[in-house]
Amino acid sequence: MNIFRLAGDVSHLVAIIILFMKIRRSKSCAGISGKSQVLFALVFTTRYLDLFTSVISIYNTVMKVVFLALAYATVYLIYMRFRSTFDSESDSFRVEFLLVPVAGLSFLENYAFAPLEILWTFSIYLESVAILPQLFMITKTGEAESITTHYLFFLGLYRALYLANWVWRYHTEGFFDQIAVVSGVVQTIFYCDFFYLYITRVLRGSGKMSLPMPI
Repeated sequence: MNIFRLAGDVSHLVAIIILFMKIRRSKSCAGISGKSQVLFALVFTTRYLDLFTSVISIYNTVMKVVFLALAYATVYLIYMRFRSTFDSESDSFRVEFLLVPVAGLSFLENYAFAPLEILWTFSIYLESVAILPQLFMITKTGEAESITTHYLFFLGLYRALYLANWVWRYHTEGFFDQIAVVSGVVQTIFYCDFFYLYITRVLRGSGKMSLPMPI
């Protein structure tokens, strides 16, 4: 495993832990899109079904279990334990506009027309757009708490590091996964404006990051 993939995995894990601890310590899921978290839980579920069929390494298996556990624990906190703090009115993104095209594309563009392969492809496509309900919610409310932006920053950093991982693997191994790379590029593009605002506003000491209100 190269340093870019390891750093990407760590950034991904840090992002999920930040969000989980934010909700648990504050006993509030205000500003958090439950829809995005459900989509991420679906991403991990469809991607890690091979837990029951193959073992790549102890590290790989442990990371898969941790991601699944934290994803579902976060969904539980949002929709069950702290449901009264959930802003369902602001979390109004129509996820069917993501799920239907992603499902259709996973059947049309994949490496093998087999159930596990299609589900893996579905998870890759879905991950590239799963953050959109969260970004939409921030844009709709006009601001985000710094802890939420830290979560988004590390999530975006994870994708950027994975792009570096794919570049490294291509140059050292000749390996190129077109589906993962294209999806990763699309997802990273969604974070570009956010990265700029994060660096120019949050890192300068503002408690919240204000965003332009939708027209």
